[in-house]
Amino acid sequence: MRSRKAHDIDQFKKILKDKGMKATPQRVAVHQAMIELGHASADMVCEFLSKNNPTSITVASVYNILAQMNELGIYKRRFSANNKMYFDINLDKHLHLYDTKYDEYRDIADDKLIELIENHFKGRKFRGYKIDDFDVQIICHSTRRITKD
Repeated sequence: MRSRKAHDIDQFKKILKDKGMKATPQRVAVHQAMIELGHASADMVCEFLSKNNPTSITVASVYNILAQMNELGIYKRRFSANNKMYFDINLDKHLHLYDTKYDEYRDIADDKLIELIENHFKGRKFRGYKIDDFDVQIICHSTRRITKD
């Protein structure tokens, strides 16, 4: 099974350089935020940066950077059940739990299920289509109770 870990900052800078792109402070800041957050929307990255990074950046710029990184294969784009766009930095093959109550993703590593899905679709043909990948998202709601201090 092919496995790719999330890129650290040095790998990220090298990928950008190899693609003829600059590792601008904004791009590096967004990638650092994504390393911390794992799954995030542009708004979540902006909120994280406003609290943790002096680099000034707009939501539109963050979204554009996230979209660029998706095109380069550094992140994967995801849509939540309420159609909000998220980006995922985990490039390993994995499944997702999507919590509709808290609007959060959790990664699930289940090699047996992934292998089962891959084997099921290996060699299958869909007229007019070629399978590039698969994405399994289990939609659920949290049973956690929030307690107030």
